[in-house]
Amino acid sequence: MSLLDRVHCPDDLRQLSLEESEELAGEIRDFLIEHVSRTGGHLGPNLGVVEITIALHRVFDSPRDPIIFDTGHQSYVHKILTGRADQFDRMRQEDGLSGYPSRAESEHDWVENSHASTSLSWAEGMARAFQRQGHDDRTVVAVIGDGALTGGMAWEALNSIAAQPDLPLVIIVNDNGRSYTPTVGGLADRLSAIRTDPHYEDALVRMKKAVTGAPLGKQVYGLMHGVKAGVKDVLVGGPGIFSDLGIKYLGPVDGHNVADLERAFELAKRFGRPVIVHAITVKGKGFAAAENNKEDAFHAVGKIDPTTGQSLGGTSTHTWSGAFSASMVEIGEKRPDVFGITAAMLYPVGLAPFAARHPDRVMDVGIAEQHALTVAAGMATAGLHPVVALYSTFLNRAFDQLLMDVGLHEQGVTVVLDRAGITGTDGASHNGMWDLAICGIVPGLMMAAPRDRAHLESVLWQAIDIDDRPTVIRYSKDPMPETVEVLRTIDEVDVLKEGAPGGVLMVAHGQLCGAAVEAATSLGEEVTVVSPRWALPINPTLVSMARQSRAVVSVEDGLVSQGLGSQLSARLRESAVWTPTCELGVPKQFLAQASRSSIMKRIGLDAPGIAESVNQFLQHI
Repeated sequence: MSLLDRVHCPDDLRQLSLEESEELAGEIRDFLIEHVSRTGGHLGPNLGVVEITIALHRVFDSPRDPIIFDTGHQSYVHKILTGRADQFDRMRQEDGLSGYPSRAESEHDWVENSHASTSLSWAEGMARAFQRQGHDDRTVVAVIGDGALTGGMAWEALNSIAAQPDLPLVIIVNDNGRSYTPTVGGLADRLSAIRTDPHYEDALVRMKKAVTGAPLGKQVYGLMHGVKAGVKDVLVGGPGIFSDLGIKYLGPVDGHNVADLERAFELAKRFGRPVIVHAITVKGKGFAAAENNKEDAFHAVGKIDPTTGQSLGGTSTHTWSGAFSASMVEIGEKRPDVFGITAAMLYPVGLAPFAARHPDRVMDVGIAEQHALTVAAGMATAGLHPVVALYSTFLNRAFDQLLMDVGLHEQGVTVVLDRAGITGTDGASHNGMWDLAICGIVPGLMMAAPRDRAHLESVLWQAIDIDDRPTVIRYSKDPMPETVEVLRTIDEVDVLKEGAPGGVLMVAHGQLCGAAVEAATSLGEEVTVVSPRWALPINPTLVSMARQSRAVVSVEDGLVSQGLGSQLSARLRESAVWTPTCELGVPKQFLAQASRSSIMKRIGLDAPGIAESVNQFLQHI
């Protein structure tokens, strides 16, 4: 029987010897590579935290001692050690194991945390609550990466934690020098200096050899680990950024040595006050293809060959990100004022080719979307035209900056949102379904939801010429559709299907234009399908068309509440157009993980579902 077969809960793990724990780490890596290569998921981050997670569960008493994983995509090992290894065949599938912590799955999962930089705030709140209720024997543990520490919310939490010197809270900094790509900024430079300075490492090795050979040497060395921050201060300047906050610092610790990690965690737990343990790890550890992947160390993969790491899922050459990327390179050659901004996702959002061509015209702000939007506002004020490329779900975090810094100041900033609409397999937090409702309340904002490559390219070129308001372009994770035929254009409203005069007007947006045309065709000659070049503000031509129609149906892959259809309906009422309207979109609920196609069918946004909804609507008017 393998060691992995013997571990079904943390109590089983604590029965293993230290040597067996190290052997278990190898078995877990093999397990992860075998299973994640079949289902896809966050492979690199989990290969990097195997020993950290083993040591955490040997030292702390989960779930009594909550373990909070920042972002949560590195919780696969935690799931294995808490009895869910037999569910990995259905990882990230409908009714299967979540790719993030899930309260429905296990009492060991306290927080379904899948946006970065939030773990410290969660942990402080929980530690304060336990302390307030007299549970002084409980310690809260937060595991946060150096990438997530680039997010401002993490530092707001650290500032608050430092003001509570008796709080039983342990912060594990998993420092692999990366978020998706190498971590950037002043914090990264400071951690890198601590991580790599040879004077500190050489001195530590000599000290360890000298001390451990003496009587009680191992015990003395363990104690020295608790006070070695002072040694580090002398040798390399120390982690002053933490000590200046008044938070105890231990490290750096070898994040792939269970013994060293256990020693550090035990010291931190006994300390009984806020402690930062700085662990050095390698993202993708133990899988050569991941370790050698310069782009993102296999941060997230589809189906891959478990030996070579080569993709098995096939890659579409017709992607929205690829089309955006090519257009940005072309724009960069002709517009020296255009500047790209990314939030730790240079490759995923498609800005890498632009950066390769114009390295002085791209800025990676780290996991700091709020900062990205306000930096962009500052650039626009001073004469540049910034293009901020984000995943749609992460725009949620920068709404205040979009509204007050970009919108209020009427700055020419273009925001490009990848993975808009339903994304599916990463669950509720990663569906890009909120952006339409968010953007719709920003005065003056222009938004486009392109339906094909030509539409995307045209609105992107137009957006960089707009310097008196924010522009937003959003597109799906799904492959880019083939060119959607435009029959004619009326004042920037494209007619995709011609129906009988006075019939049903279907207004479709973005990725759903094809499904809308298919649904309309099945409904008959009565239905006309149109797609506005810009979804916001509402084109007056749509109002005129609606006035002459029997009914209006809007179709969008965003939140139906306060979405584009809602905006159109409001505009019709303001214009005294009383044509009956039906708004089809994503319901206002958190949607469980499944494939995008499965979710779209379930919520009635595939072609048959759209046709059925329209039929039911028409029967009641």
